[in-house]
Amino acid sequence: MMLHGLGAVFLREMILLKRRFKRYVVGVAISPVLYLVAFGTAMGTEARFDGHTYLEFLLPGLVAMTTMTQAYGTATEINIARFYLHIFEEFQSAPISNVAYVLGEVFSGMTRALLGVLVILGLGAAFGVSLHTGPWFWLAAALNAFAFASLAVLLAMLVTGHGDQALLNSFVITPMAFLGGTFFPLDRMPEWAQGLLYALPLTHASQAIRADAFGQPALWAHFAVLAAVGVAVFAAALVSVGRARD
Repeated sequence: MMLHGLGAVFLREMILLKRRFKRYVVGVAISPVLYLVAFGTAMGTEARFDGHTYLEFLLPGLVAMTTMTQAYGTATEINIARFYLHIFEEFQSAPISNVAYVLGEVFSGMTRALLGVLVILGLGAAFGVSLHTGPWFWLAAALNAFAFASLAVLLAMLVTGHGDQALLNSFVITPMAFLGGTFFPLDRMPEWAQGLLYALPLTHASQAIRADAFGQPALWAHFAVLAAVGVAVFAAALVSVGRARD
C-alpha cells in the first residue's frame, strides 16, 4: 500500500515536470549561465585554485547549489497544491501514509535536482569545462538533494502562505547559496567564519562534489554530515506532515 501511495505522489509531480520541462530547463540554466559568464569571464584563466581555473572551480559549486535550489523548489509545488489546488486535502482523505507522501515529494525533488545537474554539466561542456563525475560525485549530489527536498517538505508544512515561503528562501536558501563554498574557497575566510560555514550542509556538498570532480578523494565526513542532516530533516518532515493532517 505504501508503494502505491508513494507512486501516486511521485507520478503526479513527474507529470507536472513533463508538461513544464522546457521551462524547467530554462529556469535551471539561466542563473548558472549568468554566473559562468559574469564570474568566469571576469576572473579569466589568471585566477587559479589548487591548479584549476576559476571556471573549473566554480562549476562543481554550481552543481551543489543547483541540487539545493531544485530540490528545495519542491516546496513551491507543495504550497500551490495546498493553498490553491487543495491537492493536499485529497491526499489527506486518501489511504496514503505520511511516509509515502513525504517519500513521494522527496523523490520528486531529488529527480528535479539530479536533472538539474545534467543541465549544469551540459553548460560546463559548452564553456569548455569537463569534470570527472564518478560515483562519489553523484552520491554527494543525491545526499544534498535528499536533505533539501526533505527540508522543502518540512517548511512547506509550516508556512501559511507564499509570503512566508519567500521569506524563508531569503533567510535560508539565498545566504547558503553564496556562503556554502560555491563561489570561493572557504580557506580564504576568517577562521571564525569557516567554523560557522562548515555547519551548512551545502558546504559539505560543495567540497565533496568538487573533490570528486577534480579526481581527488572526498572526505567521508562530508557524506556523513549530509546523510545525518538528511535523516534528521526527513524525520522532522514526517512529523510536520502528521500535524498538518490533524
